[in-house]
Amino acid sequence: MRQFFRLALGVAIAVAALGRAVHAQDNAVYLATYVEVMPNSVASGAALLKRYRAESLKEDGNLRFDVLQEIARPNRFAIVEAWRDQAALDAHARTASTLQFRDRLKAIQDAPYDERDNHALYLGQGENENRAGAIYVVTHVDVIPSGKDDCMAALKAMSVDTAKDPGNISYEVLQQANRGNHFTVVEEWTNRKALDAHAMAAHTRAFRAKLIPIAGALYDERIYKALS
Repeated sequence: MRQFFRLALGVAIAVAALGRAVHAQDNAVYLATYVEVMPNSVASGAALLKRYRAESLKEDGNLRFDVLQEIARPNRFAIVEAWRDQAALDAHARTASTLQFRDRLKAIQDAPYDERDNHALYLGQGENENRAGAIYVVTHVDVIPSGKDDCMAALKAMSVDTAKDPGNISYEVLQQANRGNHFTVVEEWTNRKALDAHAMAAHTRAFRAKLIPIAGALYDERIYKALS
C-alpha cells in the first residue's frame, strides 16, 4: 500500500511539473522581424546580424534566435526569435547590444525595420531532424478580419498535414498579437526538392484555394537559408 501511495505521489508531482512547463511555454513571446539593407551592404549587414545573434543568445529568457538570409535577394534578412515571456523580451529591448544593433543598422538599411510581435499558434514538428543545409520559408498570411477563424482552421490542418510531408523539419504558425487576422508561417525543409514536392501536394493546393476568398493581401512567401 505504501508503495502505491509513493507511486501516486510521484505521478501527481510529474503531472504538476508538466502543467507548469506547458504554462511557461504558453507565455512565450515570438518576434518575426524583416531587415533589408542596401545591396552594397550585404557583408556588413550580415556581420552586424551575426553579432546581434551571438549577444542575444546569451541573454536570460531567450529561447530562440534564428537569423535567416533570403536566397533570391541576399540583402533581405529575417529574424525569428522567441523569449520566455514579455518581461524577458522587454529586458532584451533595453540591452546595450539591441540598442547598438538598431543604431548601426540605420546607416545601411534600405527599408524600415519591420518587427511583429506574435504568440505561437501551432508548432508542428516533422519527422526529419537533419538540419544540415536546410532551407526556410517565412510567409506572412493576411486575411480579412471576418476570415480569421477560417484561416486558423486551415492553418491548423496544414500544420498537421505538412509535418507528414517527406523532408519537413518543422511547420510553425505564429499569430500577430495586435492583429489576430495576421499570421507568420515559418517552415524548415531538408532541401529545395522537398519544398517543391510540398508545394505540389494536394493539401497545399487545397490550403491556398481556401485562402483566396478571404485574403487581405498577397500571400508573401520568401525562401531563406540560415545565416552562417
